[in-house]
Amino acid sequence: MSIKSFAAKLFAKKVYNDTQKWAKHPVETQQQVLKMLIEKAAGTQFGKDHHFEGIKKHSDFVKHVPVRDYEDLKPYIEKVVKGEEDIVWPGKPLYFAKTSGTTSGAKYIPLTKESMPYHIQAARDAILHYIHETGKAAFVDGKMIFLQGSPELEEKHGIKFGRLSGIVAHFVPAYLQRNRMPSWETNCIEDWEQKVDAIVEETYKENMTVISGIPSWVQMYFERLEKKGSKKVGEIFKNFSLFIYGGVNYEPYRAKFENLIGSKVDSIELFPASEGFFAYQDTQTKKGMLLLLNSGIFYEFIKADEFFNEHPKRYTIGEVELGINYAMIISTNAGLWGYNIGDTIQFTSLSPYRIVVSGRIKHFISAFGEHVIGKEVESALKEAMEGTDISVNEFTVAPQINPESGLPYHEWFIEFEKEPTDMDAFSLAIDKAMRKQNVYYDDLISGNILRTVVITKVPKNGFQEYMKSIGKLGGQNKLPRLSNDRKIADALKA
Repeated sequence: MSIKSFAAKLFAKKVYNDTQKWAKHPVETQQQVLKMLIEKAAGTQFGKDHHFEGIKKHSDFVKHVPVRDYEDLKPYIEKVVKGEEDIVWPGKPLYFAKTSGTTSGAKYIPLTKESMPYHIQAARDAILHYIHETGKAAFVDGKMIFLQGSPELEEKHGIKFGRLSGIVAHFVPAYLQRNRMPSWETNCIEDWEQKVDAIVEETYKENMTVISGIPSWVQMYFERLEKKGSKKVGEIFKNFSLFIYGGVNYEPYRAKFENLIGSKVDSIELFPASEGFFAYQDTQTKKGMLLLLNSGIFYEFIKADEFFNEHPKRYTIGEVELGINYAMIISTNAGLWGYNIGDTIQFTSLSPYRIVVSGRIKHFISAFGEHVIGKEVESALKEAMEGTDISVNEFTVAPQINPESGLPYHEWFIEFEKEPTDMDAFSLAIDKAMRKQNVYYDDLISGNILRTVVITKVPKNGFQEYMKSIGKLGGQNKLPRLSNDRKIADALKA
């Protein structure tokens, strides 16, 4: 055992023990976070406008601070972008994470000196929890790769901005820099396909032990490695033992990854976003990710099926239940208040609080009142593939309301690596799994309102070409699993 891996085990034990201290007192921890946030921001413009001086408990907070999305908070954020101080948080932010907006161009998410460290600490702690639980630490002596956006930053009114993953690259601890790949120059390549090719060339002969990134883009990297070496990724990187991912569910990709690698490797799931680092997988034996209750973020939860009501109830951590689909609302030490991040989650454990990401509050299919969510389509595909050699690269689902003939249906656009020998049987298997999960969908099928699932095959690299056509190939960009319109469906058909 090397000195580095021995030290990692000692540090892992300390971090695990520190985590237990707050994880065993979740309600008190969150109460303290809310109190700190309110006191700290009371003198800001937002704090004054929302009577922070009178907020003593959660019900006061609900009364004075409505739930907002980015567009609602934008008038405040625009002042911060212009360089004004003490608007949503004391002083100015260190950075802006620039992301794609849905209705009005770019979004600028502030990152402050208080919030920034948690983005680094959470990723570190996820790895340390893995080391503590499994005792595996040899990988720290090898090379690690993080597929991410360019670290080159722009500047506005004295505040730098760029992609979150690029900003985080500036904060990688010194003890990891020596092991970290790709090089700074390669990381700065903007064209994603050129970047992946350059990463393949840089890493091909290295001792890669940890690989991290969004599964769809890591898959592209693996495919190009396999093409270059004419052998499995696991043969190229004989000590590759840990895959770290976030952004999308890994399950639809798992079979494909294991085929590309040539074996199974352990994995750690993360839940990072520009707005905060919310959760990470703290154990290999239980489902879900540990919700980070002590990281400067106060959480509220609204039941997804009540979200669009006029005054939906906002639940705190001590009031949530298992298996309910919740929209997650955050207030943070970066100056986001009652902020709807757009993701929906479900709790898999209440002691400690662990979650899975179930979808997006705006990404669903309910063209006929069925309210199908991302988790359901992912689970249905996984169930239909079990016990077969079918392999899927990517997929998305859309409703077909006005077919040329017959009843309407849900259309599944699937790019197969290895397709079914009987496509009709596979369609029925997906449909059966969907009907088990969603009673409304089942009613629509049995009532002859909808017909069963229709699969449309997408040619090899079809989804990559689509993402490229809309300028969202690579980086942190993700294909929506499902949508309530046919914008993506029509583009794929075209």
